[in-house]
Amino acid sequence: MAVLDRTRTPVEPSAAAGRAAGGLGVGLALAALATVVWSGSFVTARGLHDSVPPIQHAFWRWVVAIVAVAPFGARAAWRERAVLRRHLGFVALASLLGIATYNTLVNQAGMTTSAGNMGMIMAASPVLMAVYERLGGARLGARRVTGTLVACAGVVLLVSKGSLAPDFAPGDLWVVAAAGCFGSYSALLRRKPRELGGVAFLFATFVLGTLMLLPVYAASVAVQGGFEVRAGTALPLLYVGVVSSAVAFLAWNKAIALVGAARAGVVYYLQPVCVAALSYVVLGESMGWAQVGCMALILGGVVLASVAPPRFAEPATKRGAGRS
Repeated sequence: MAVLDRTRTPVEPSAAAGRAAGGLGVGLALAALATVVWSGSFVTARGLHDSVPPIQHAFWRWVVAIVAVAPFGARAAWRERAVLRRHLGFVALASLLGIATYNTLVNQAGMTTSAGNMGMIMAASPVLMAVYERLGGARLGARRVTGTLVACAGVVLLVSKGSLAPDFAPGDLWVVAAAGCFGSYSALLRRKPRELGGVAFLFATFVLGTLMLLPVYAASVAVQGGFEVRAGTALPLLYVGVVSSAVAFLAWNKAIALVGAARAGVVYYLQPVCVAALSYVVLGESMGWAQVGCMALILGGVVLASVAPPRFAEPATKRGAGRS
């Protein structure tokens, strides 16, 4: 039996490595899906800036998201109601950062800055994710740090138009605040209690975040009035409510659980590339060769930091050393 056990042991590390590689691939794919989908939110925020007030935009986005997730989310939240009550402080903080505040700030930014600028500045949030993860004791590794720095350099050059002297519009400052909220939310997800299911957590944050927005929404309607419901306002709100909220947040939260905030955050650097392309096609915002070069730099950094280095199998003789 001892001999049979020894012949089986070399297989176990490779099987574990295969599962880890599979989890890494799925996690990166989910992070990329959320990033691409969220890119459309920046274009939507800019496109609705003169027809839907920012707070009302955020409020109805989450109302739509609640309706979209309710058929399965409400049941999951009810089943896990005792766990949600036990971790209410954690859920409330996640709701404040990721639901009530982050998207409201993005919508406010869309009033005075371009969709391209929003996507570029938001790409700074992965730096904050990596800092949080490092403070939590995680080792990022030279490859990931280098890739993060390369991608960050591409973002800086993109924002500064190659002059290293960024010309910020007033709305850019709102995006900086939004980036801080999103980076903090993503880092917080890493500490989500294991007993709390992803769907129940998502639905609870949608509901709590919407309730947090309700007072300021009422104030916005009283002061600014409502907005005209037509195809040009309803369809974008359906997109951000169903796709950018229900689908993207579920994908992002799962990606964080699989690969961590720092590695998922590196994939998030793809966002300025996606936003620039979408804003060019949908809104007619300009994109020159300098921007294309900076985007190539960003993509290179993402690939460098996201792809795991190859793992070499340990020699069987070394694994067997010391056994009797």
